[in-house]
This record gives sequence, C-alpha cells and structure tokens, in this order.
Amino acid sequence: MGDVKGFLKYKREGPKRRAVRERIKDWKEIYQPISDETLQVQGARCMDCGVPFCQGTTGCPVQNMIPDWNDLVYRGRWRDALRMLHSTNNFPEFTGRLCPAPCESACVLGIIDDPVSIRVIEWNIIDKGFNEGWIVPIPPEQESGKRVAVIGSGPAGLAAAQQLRRFGHSVTVLEKEDRIGGLLRYGIPDFKMEKRVIDRRLEQMIAEGIDFKTNVEVGGNLPTEWLLQEFDAICLSGGAMQARELPVPGRELSGVHLAMEFLSQQNRINAGDRIDPAKRISAKGKRVVIIGGGDTGSDCLGTSHRQGAKEVYQFELLPQPPEHRASSTPWPLWPMMLRTSHAHEEGCKRDWSVSTKRFSGENGKVRKLSAVRVEMKTDGSGRTQFVETPGSEFELPVDLVLLAMGFVGPVKNGLLSDLKVRLDARGNVAVDPNQMTSVDGVFAAGDMKRGASLIVWAIREGRDAAKGIDQYLRSGRSLRVKDQPRGKG
Repeated sequence: MGDVKGFLKYKREGPKRRAVRERIKDWKEIYQPISDETLQVQGARCMDCGVPFCQGTTGCPVQNMIPDWNDLVYRGRWRDALRMLHSTNNFPEFTGRLCPAPCESACVLGIIDDPVSIRVIEWNIIDKGFNEGWIVPIPPEQESGKRVAVIGSGPAGLAAAQQLRRFGHSVTVLEKEDRIGGLLRYGIPDFKMEKRVIDRRLEQMIAEGIDFKTNVEVGGNLPTEWLLQEFDAICLSGGAMQARELPVPGRELSGVHLAMEFLSQQNRINAGDRIDPAKRISAKGKRVVIIGGGDTGSDCLGTSHRQGAKEVYQFELLPQPPEHRASSTPWPLWPMMLRTSHAHEEGCKRDWSVSTKRFSGENGKVRKLSAVRVEMKTDGSGRTQFVETPGSEFELPVDLVLLAMGFVGPVKNGLLSDLKVRLDARGNVAVDPNQMTSVDGVFAAGDMKRGASLIVWAIREGRDAAKGIDQYLRSGRSLRVKDQPRGKG
C-alpha cells in the first residue's frame, strides 16, 4: 500500500448529504460532490491487511479488487483504478450508489475503527471515468455467429448482455416495460440514482452492438416458442417481481397500494410521462403508513416526503434491531443492527413489532388502520411465530398505505410456465453450477434464480450466466438444434 500508516493518520470521511430542507424539494441525488484529494486520503486508509475480507464473497459478491483500486486512487492513478474496477464489475456506478456495502462491514479496519469508505471511492472512480471520456464501447474482436436472448433488463440482464456481447455473441435484450433498466429504472427513486446514470451506460452498450427491445413481454405479447426457434440460448433475468401481499380485511380499499406501484409511477412522472389524474398515487397532504422496514420502505418514505406528505409512519413486523452489531452476526458478516437511512433523517415515526390486522374506510377509500403489537417467539420445534400481545390493539387514521414487505419470487405465469423450468424449494428458478435451468440452453441469473437480493449479487450472477452460456455455445450446442433434447428432468 502507498501509505502503510494511512489508517492511523486519517479518519473516515464519506460524502455529505445535501440539507434536508433543500433535497426534499427536488428529485436530484442526495449527496454533495467530494474532491479527488479527499478520496485519495480515504484510499490511503486501506490497510495492508494480508487477507482482504472486503473482496471475498462475504464482503463483495463480484469480488472487486478493492485494496488494489484504493491504492491506485491514493496514487492518483484514476484510469488504472477504473480498469481494475471494471475487471470484475460491469456497472460500478450502480453498485456504488445502491449497494449497502457489505464490503465495508467486512473491512478489517472496521474491527477497531470506522471502515474504509469503499463505496464512495467506487462510484467516484466510475463517475470520473465517464466525465473524462475514458469509458468507450468495447465491441468484440470476432463474431461467433450465435444469437442469445436476454429476458429482463435489470442489473443481472444488463451484465449478462454486456459480457455475452464481448464474448462475440449477438445479443437481444427483451424488456416488458417501455424503457430499459428494470428496477433500476422504475424501482429506484431518482434521489438515490438519477436515470442519466443508466442512460449513459446504455449508450455504450448500444454502441457495442447490443439490441434492446422494449414493450416485449415473453409469454405475453411475444410467444415463448418463438424464442426457442430463433435463438441459440436464452438467459432468464426477469427478477423476483411477485410482491408479498397483506391478505387482511380492507386490502381492496382505494389508497392501499403495493410499494412498486407507488415508486414506479413517480419515476415515470419524473421521466415526463403523463399520468391519468384518476390513477395518480400521491402522498401530498396525507397521513401515510408504510408497512415494511427495509430499503423499499425507505424509498417510499423519501418519495412521500418529496410529494409533500403531512405525516409518515413506518411499521415493521420484526422487533427493533440493536443499535450496534448483534453477536449473531460477528465480523465479517453483514451485521444485524438498527439502520437509519437518509429518508429517516428527513422525518418518520418508526415502530417495530407491529402486525396490521385490517383496514377500514368510507366510500371505498381507506381511512383507518387497525393493528396489534406482537412478540417473536420460538416454539418447541424451532419455528418462529409472532404472538399477539393482549391489550395492545390500536388504531390509526390513514389516507395512504404502502405495502413494502418485499418479494416472494418470480412471476410464474407466462414465461416460466411456458418453458416448464424446474423451480427450487423457495419457488425460484433452479439452475446447475453453470447457471443452466432444467431446460437445455435456457439459463437464469439474478433475483429470478436467487430470490430478492442485492444489486451486487445480480451483477455477479449475470456475469456467471454469461460465462455458462458462452461455454455452452462454444461446445457446439444450441436451442436451434431440433433433435437435441430440451429437458433434463
């Protein structure tokens, strides 16, 4: 390392958020710029720790070579740092902004001090690369003559597509929405990542020869059988889009919505789309309750503030986590602990161990939430149960309820049922070690295969699927070989 005593001399410094009163008035990213000099000092804090847990699978699923590019930033060798960063990660601009940074939780320095500011260094390397014009199309040197369809344009699909194209294959990305990006486009609020960040990367990928087609739903307006006839291999990367529901009385009332309905609509408005006023979901002047305490709930919270909510509550079924790392998740594991996001900083009444029992309303619109406090207990067989606390029932007047309780897996109707791919015990698409499904020539990556997870896992799995597809095609196999058996049981 360039400065072996850097971790002793310098304190952690990350990006500063714009003032709350300023940022809730717009949809721009929340962080202020940070200077190259500050980032170089932060790079100097990276230790010569021998075993860099930050880049192992516990810390970084894409296995970013973090100590190497930290050192290069410290030395001012930004272009070399960019090359090193891109060697393992197709889209550091996405992970740097959106990943919760398990690498920092696994940082060796974090045992005794604040960990290295890995995430902010990462996204500033890539942003500098774009600003300096260093990121250019990298078309393949040779064409393989093979055609691959990638279904879904989230981070897994985009990573698979770019890798496959660079292997020399013809790649077509099919997206059911009207714009490319999947949840990056319509699930992530602009204040966390402005959509110009996606668009500048798409410009590179289009120039590399990747064909993007929108408004195409395979198994819907495009027959699945057509893909099997037209392409040599298929990559399923459609995400885990089946939201977890809340089957309680009153769920059908107007004003009770899934989080993604709320978030995606606002992103469309920000992109310039016109929304029918009768279908507009707005928190303006309303008392809002968000059910679910994860990242999606936080996104709903920040969006509600920017829409002008009167008051916002966030309820979580689980008990409140400890303020510091729990003993059940020791270093270098991702710690179980209380997390306060930028959206919580903007204002919120948070509550834990709350189970919603019903909604009630007037004239078909939600007006009241009824809930009870619960205690998490383990029965004799080791199963966790939530037991209601007697006498803890309460009611709350509400105008808008947002269900942000996560996702239960991929949508089964349509594409997956047409292909008849085998599912695992959790209802996700099952694959072999090469990421191929039970249907020969059909591969899967990301949340569709893994279940709802981190963006960094999606990129890793997209790269792994691309590698598996490349090996499959170079072995001479293809979906278009008619006498080849399609199923493996």
